[in-house]
Amino acid sequence: MNTSEITSLLGADAESLLNHTCGTIPRSSLTVPGPDYVDRVLSLTDRPTPVLANYERLLRAGRLGGTGYVSILPVDQGIEHSAGASFAKNPAYFDPENIVKLAMEGGCNAVASTYGVLASVARKYSHKIPFMLKLNHNELLTYPNKFDQVMFAQVEQAFDMGCCAVGATIYYGSEESTRQIVEVSEAFARAHELGMVTVLWCYLRNSGFKKDGKDYHVAADLTGQANHLGATIGADIVKQKLPENNGGFKALNMGGGSYGKLDERMYSKLSTDHPIDLVRYQVANGYMGRIGLINSGGAAGSNDLSEAVRTAVINKRGGGMGLISGRKAFQKPMNEGVALLNAIQDVYLAPEITIA
Repeated sequence: MNTSEITSLLGADAESLLNHTCGTIPRSSLTVPGPDYVDRVLSLTDRPTPVLANYERLLRAGRLGGTGYVSILPVDQGIEHSAGASFAKNPAYFDPENIVKLAMEGGCNAVASTYGVLASVARKYSHKIPFMLKLNHNELLTYPNKFDQVMFAQVEQAFDMGCCAVGATIYYGSEESTRQIVEVSEAFARAHELGMVTVLWCYLRNSGFKKDGKDYHVAADLTGQANHLGATIGADIVKQKLPENNGGFKALNMGGGSYGKLDERMYSKLSTDHPIDLVRYQVANGYMGRIGLINSGGAAGSNDLSEAVRTAVINKRGGGMGLISGRKAFQKPMNEGVALLNAIQDVYLAPEITIA
């Protein structure tokens, strides 16, 4: 896909997204992705040498290999959203081998999934494409449903099957978040000891974050702080939803509330309502880009290709490291899923699409 095709998919948003100049946090303040990322950034940290090697392996895989950007296929929805609901559109993906095949044929840097999925085909594929084992999950079979991430796998199991990375989720803002922070921090420390890269899904979960008809689970200020907490406990990469609004701290403090702390300059100087500026704020909270930001692709819908390309453009121009897109890809026939993943990658391969 060339730049003109990308422009066409962006439609009426093309001018705003492709020509935007970020006037809040300048590009010069960021640590940006690039082919020398491991040498330039990660080698300065306390990460053991095997972590550097696995990070380099991750960055050199797939169609984006050597660019410093990543395209990851995540398929943990069989637990997170129930297998039937996730795979009914395309039952082929009940079979874990097809998940790995989609990631490989789609030119991804890595495939991220559950212990059961990856373990079932590990000896055939773990040396052919980087594996990322998702350690914890929110299962929805408990009645009534509760929202809590619990450990389903051990770090050592990821190491034994040859994974180059582990992933985990923390539901920041939930009643169980303190326990999750402790569990994931310990797991990430162990993963680094064993030489694996760590990726944290920095999600928010609290019914109070929906207020006056707005969902602040996707607010730039709240998600940015979640990213900052993720960077603090040892995440090498943070995964976050694309921000759709801002002012979460403000909204939750209305009416005499007391939640978190804010400074008006967060909104007047460090961000605007432009989607690229909102992502730039997320990037800034990951140590100005030293901890790479990957945004999620979101649920499948009627305009998946254009939405995926739009998200990739916003992430790249905001200073992010890539996209992790699952349902938009695997809830389709494989050839269509491959085409969508390739379209995302084409955004990062296009030199004309620069960091704003």
